[in-house]
Amino acid sequence: MRNTAPFVRRPMSMTPLIDVIFLLLLFFMLSSTFSRFAELELSSATAGTAPSAEPVERVFVQLGTDRVALNGVTVTLDDLAAQIETGQVLVSLDTDASAQRLVDLLVRLRGRDGLTVTVLE
Repeated sequence: MRNTAPFVRRPMSMTPLIDVIFLLLLFFMLSSTFSRFAELELSSATAGTAPSAEPVERVFVQLGTDRVALNGVTVTLDDLAAQIETGQVLVSLDTDASAQRLVDLLVRLRGRDGLTVTVLE
């Protein structure tokens, strides 16, 4: 026996879809982590500072994506950190140097007494 009643299409309810979207939103909000990344303190150069009485040893570092040069001699980042103890480091960035590469250099040089790092523009 065949059902001869006419087919009546009911409108679809959006409530289950909205419930699923809110559940997914809640899941992703609760499962994500909000971690704080390490911070590097950068201070800007001030004009008119008095020169110190004793001479400061200065080294010049050229930083690029593939190379690091200390006073014109190519070195690695680890060797650079081992060779610089105190004094002033002047960092010149190549046009292809990335911000991450600069942060890698600054992380290796931070926290040393008597060492100041200046990034040249």
